[in-house]
Amino acid sequence: MDTPVVVAIISAAAAVSASSLSFYLTKSKERQADWQRYKFELYKELVQSLSGIVGTDSSPEGNRRFASAGNTLHLIGSKGVLDALHAFQDEIRVSNTNRDDTRHDELLSRLEWEIREDLRIPNNPPLDQFTARLWCSGSDKMK
Repeated sequence: MDTPVVVAIISAAAAVSASSLSFYLTKSKERQADWQRYKFELYKELVQSLSGIVGTDSSPEGNRRFASAGNTLHLIGSKGVLDALHAFQDEIRVSNTNRDDTRHDELLSRLEWEIREDLRIPNNPPLDQFTARLWCSGSDKMK
């Protein structure tokens, strides 16, 4: 075969390979971004549902929403998130007669920290420097 023909074939193969690789990498990044958005939405629902189980804002509907959000996390949550969720659930369950506010806050902080780790939130501080707190609206006291 002539050298120009061989060079043309190699050049064409390289061009096809490069564009195929570029397409594959772009699609892979898009799928990863979609997955991260989906995980974020489920984690966001869990964190928002916490408002329905806090102090005087706690309600049966809030507890159902929290249970549903927590159960859904078993589809996408990392092992760290699920372990932290289970520990937090064990602490807040009605049957726990040894509830401790400090332990509650530590477990909540760990849960939210694990979520941030799983979502790869930039500049997530070390666990021992991260604190999460829940606020109650206190709206029933305004009446």
